Amino acid sequence: MPIELPVIWIVILNVALWPLIQIVLAWSFIRMPTAWFNPPASGESARFHEKYLGIKHWKDRLPDGGSWFGGGFAKSGMKTTDPAYLQRFIVETWRGELCHYCAFLFVPVFFLWNPWWGNLVMVGYAITANAPCIIAQRYNRIRLRRLLVRHHASRR
Repeated sequence: MPIELPVIWIVILNVALWPLIQIVLAWSFIRMPTAWFNPPASGESARFHEKYLGIKHWKDRLPDGGSWFGGGFAKSGMKTTDPAYLQRFIVETWRGELCHYCAFLFVPVFFLWNPWWGNLVMVGYAITANAPCIIAQRYNRIRLRRLLVRHHASRR
């Protein structure tokens, strides 16, 4: 803990800084050109997410930061099965996933003023706040790709 602060300031910084970081990241990522986001190919199966993570029971309870700012892409529901829309949705899941991964880059900032046990709390918060969103973005991308493949197959 390089910076010695009164406990009240440590609490204020911890409680205020995380939401600020998440909001600034979401705002920044929404403003980045869509062309910057090229989701990787994946051989993952949605069954793992469903069977072992129970994702169907909790993913719809997560906030949709994409709809918080103008120009964002709402991912809380699918509006159409048009291939162009599905492809854009796939890209947006990658944008969201990367945004949540970037939040982990800020964890060391909290090490500046927190005691060792506070650092553990901050790491725990970062995982708890971001991992479910990352998992949901991946799961949605798997399902959207499967839907897009089916759509292309039905056109043949």
